[in-house]
Amino acid sequence: MKISVFAAEGIVLGKHNIKDSRLDQADKLVKAKKKTYPQAELAGPEGALEADMIIIPGDARADLILKDLDFVETRLSKGPEENEQVLLNKMKGALEKEQFLSTLDLSAAEKEIVSGYGFFTLKPVVEASPEDLADIDNFLSRALAQSGFICFLTVGDKENRAWLVKKGTTAWEASGTIHSDIQKGFIRAEIIGFADFIACGGETQAKQAGKMRLEMKDYQMQDADLVNFRFNK
Repeated sequence: MKISVFAAEGIVLGKHNIKDSRLDQADKLVKAKKKTYPQAELAGPEGALEADMIIIPGDARADLILKDLDFVETRLSKGPEENEQVLLNKMKGALEKEQFLSTLDLSAAEKEIVSGYGFFTLKPVVEASPEDLADIDNFLSRALAQSGFICFLTVGDKENRAWLVKKGTTAWEASGTIHSDIQKGFIRAEIIGFADFIACGGETQAKQAGKMRLEMKDYQMQDADLVNFRFNK
């Protein structure tokens, strides 16, 4: 996970833990040798085009939009093919209304047309107040949630850990976040919803109460799901 902090001074760049209170709660109920939060790498504005999301102070919104507008106008001046021209004009209209490109409902074909272009506001962009930027570690979890990211949890034995994935990630895709061998040999996912986990007082108690579900590859992970992946070794 790479996050660009755009036009904000005084932010410590590099790796930051993404604190998650759900992992803290799970860690109190299930003993493990260590607790591991997801990490994000914070980079400066020069890394914005490669970042998964961008954080900006509110007064930098116009600057980011103008960068994308300049790119669109440059492409239009080169006489692109009709389908690209139509899409670029749609983007231009949104940007001139000071809207981020991420607010546009682009089709798969439209996304393919601009997939190789470096648009800033097509990425998730989160505006931060001075107070947010002064406490960036606590702000990160909220910023990621606003940008459509969730965590799933694995607990017990050596490690209690939260894993960061995009909302809509399937169980099969999520298993690959842990290890490619788990994804290759995927059999099923054993899921306990976080609310059931807490209400029952832990993983073992939730299983005894019949709260564990068996889900297959296409199951879409929910925020704070506790999961154990079964796979062929």
